[in-house]
Amino acid sequence: MSFAIFTDTSANLPTPMLKQQEIGVLPFSYHIDGNTFACLDTEAFDAAAFYGSIRRGTVVTTSLVNPDSYMNAFRPVLESGRDILFVGMSSGISGSYGAACLASAQLREEFPDRQIETVDTLGASLGEGLLALEAARRRDEGASLTQVTEELNDMRMAMCQVFTVDDLMHLRRTGRLSNVGAVVGTVLNIKPLLKGNENGNIVSFAKIRGRRRSIEAIANQYDRLVENPQEQVIGIAHADCADDVEYLCTLLRRINPPKDILIVDYEPVTGSHVGPGALALFFLGSREFRGE
Repeated sequence: MSFAIFTDTSANLPTPMLKQQEIGVLPFSYHIDGNTFACLDTEAFDAAAFYGSIRRGTVVTTSLVNPDSYMNAFRPVLESGRDILFVGMSSGISGSYGAACLASAQLREEFPDRQIETVDTLGASLGEGLLALEAARRRDEGASLTQVTEELNDMRMAMCQVFTVDDLMHLRRTGRLSNVGAVVGTVLNIKPLLKGNENGNIVSFAKIRGRRRSIEAIANQYDRLVENPQEQVIGIAHADCADDVEYLCTLLRRINPPKDILIVDYEPVTGSHVGPGALALFFLGSREFRGE
């Protein structure tokens, strides 16, 4: 295989899919009551129990992937004579991508004959994971590392990420919401619509009264923005709200059916920031959306 691909656990891809596509994963860590965990096996993650615990008041904190972790993962691959592409979580919401860049810079000095490329997806969850899958597809078609890097840097601007949460408290507590002054939150059953902007920050762009209407608003944004849905595998991530996922899928297939829908539970690190009840949709669409 021409080059190795790595991502991080924020990409939220199912473990069997990662193995099939030969994508390596760097783990974010999360902490509960002084104990540290990492979710490297999505098949073993009990989402209902995890989000139920948060609903009951459990506080979860998280840690980024440090430079040493990247170096320890990348070095054996470089020693074997292969180049590396890293597809990372948005630098707008985590310092982990910066750590990957630091590690890559040092490794380029150690391995001057090897190529190491990093892509800031400006996204999280499947907004990152779908790009990692595209990288694997293009690699397997024979595209070069440089080609794939350029394509992902272009494609990330078309990755629309639209989501809603039950309670903004989680995003506020962890500092992941950029325009906190612009939102009302869940007062009077107001549900925010959020997105990733052009800098990879999370911002609120609309307020909807009621959960069901907020799901319909997500579907309406998809209908407005999506391009060539029949050719796309789009993504849905959720934090223990399967009934809402079913309703959203029904709407999407009715208004503008995609080729397929990849549905995942939010993994625990990103999920602890968006909180129980978060529902997110990821698809390729209008490049204007991030800057609207």
